[in-house]
Amino acid sequence: MSRPDSENLHLCPPFRAEHVGSLLRPIELLEKREQFRNNQCSAQEVKAAEDAAIVSVVKLQQDVGMKTITDGEYRRQYFFEGMFEKLEGMTFVSNRDLSEFKSYVPYVQLYHKMGMKEAPSIFCTGKIKRTVGIHTEDFKYLRSLVPADQVGNIKITICSPIWLFLRHGSKQTYDLSVYKDDDEYFADLLNAYREEINKLYSLGCRHIQIDDPSFSFFCDENMVIGMKEAGEDGDELLDICIKRYNQLLQGRPHDLTVSVHTCRGNFRGMHYSEGGYDRIATKLFTNLEVDCFYLEYDNERAGTLDPLRSLPRGKVVVLGLVTTKTGQLESVGEVKSRVDQAVTIISEGAPKRPRAEALAQICISPQCGFASVAEGNSISEEEQREKLSLVVKAAEEIWPC
Repeated sequence: MSRPDSENLHLCPPFRAEHVGSLLRPIELLEKREQFRNNQCSAQEVKAAEDAAIVSVVKLQQDVGMKTITDGEYRRQYFFEGMFEKLEGMTFVSNRDLSEFKSYVPYVQLYHKMGMKEAPSIFCTGKIKRTVGIHTEDFKYLRSLVPADQVGNIKITICSPIWLFLRHGSKQTYDLSVYKDDDEYFADLLNAYREEINKLYSLGCRHIQIDDPSFSFFCDENMVIGMKEAGEDGDELLDICIKRYNQLLQGRPHDLTVSVHTCRGNFRGMHYSEGGYDRIATKLFTNLEVDCFYLEYDNERAGTLDPLRSLPRGKVVVLGLVTTKTGQLESVGEVKSRVDQAVTIISEGAPKRPRAEALAQICISPQCGFASVAEGNSISEEEQREKLSLVVKAAEEIWPC
């Protein structure tokens, strides 16, 4: 996707009908993973089960009319797996004390409410280097499953580079004997990310989606209060997060689409935070140098569509109007009505623009993945298919050409 501008919005990818990335794992794959945990099968057998399941999930996406193709995140237990675990210098810690987590982060607040004293995480114990491919083999396998002219439609989802930093802060993200400050830490981390992204690009990947609930967390009143109580400036912290993203994306290929998906948590249908995008819309849409924003908009906890008036020309929003948390099916009419509201708000924003231009800046999708964790949400495979089909049908009626 060429970098969009106000005169020429290229929307392929993303397409009018989108999905966020994760899809329900088949029971056979979940059972095989359980067997592996119980030492009843080999890692090779698990991979074979993943490969077979990915073939099926690619067909599902093609059958319902989705042009964007992902592997359903079938090789992961959690949406954020991948980048940090495979980088040299990062160490997995199964029982980090909760005192080493920022208590104002919404899911950490939940840990405390549950009476947890420790939780698994990752700590930087050495200089960060990318010594192996992170998602490159995943991309290669996906590439083998689609026609050559559709390779550019493959989307790879990756964890946010600020994920650990927002969770732990400067003093607990990295060993201070390894990195003296955040600038040194992020210089190496972002370089590793950049190497992975560039390798994916060289293999034919043209769409990277960064999954990051963190931005929506900044909209939550409890987090805002918690940051103040901790003596931290929430506005400054948001600026720092945006700055790190922009450092990562400097010099990226012109035809590489980079998008950000932000939601309010999706752990087996649970959410962690609430609040509209009003607090962050101007900075997020204007200052964050990505092409596209996947936004959760399936119920009242996401707030109104009004923050879309801050969307500048030349950027795209994918409105997550269809929930993945329950099987209740929305109607095409409901989706079309919400898109019409969004068009009005964007067209009357700053700067004002024709409705046709505002409509060209919109796509639609489910609000989040169907399985941000392997167990998935409380929804059946048939209900998942119906929701994906609904998004496609609505898009075809809204953008008939």
